[in-house]
Amino acid sequence: MKSRTKPLLRVWEWQADAACRGMDSAVFFPPAGERGTARRRREDAARAICRTCPVSDPCGRFALASQQYYGIWGGYTEAELRCAVRHAAPGTV
Repeated sequence: MKSRTKPLLRVWEWQADAACRGMDSAVFFPPAGERGTARRRREDAARAICRTCPVSDPCGRFALASQQYYGIWGGYTEAELRCAVRHAAPGTV
């Protein structure tokens, strides 16, 4: 009988090519109480990294599928991730 599960490494292997690999996660995740201009600057810096990333698409898909609403994933802000989930057709996220 053949297993239907994928080896765990295959599920996560896209992360090995991520532009953010090894970077300080503070660029992608806000400190408590961050607002306004400081938040926009940090999000813009994170999104600039994501724009150069060869795996931003699988990263964004992962964030949507696993409901990651905190931080920048695949170039999406927290607000964009929440909005995408709210507007997705049932069963697509």
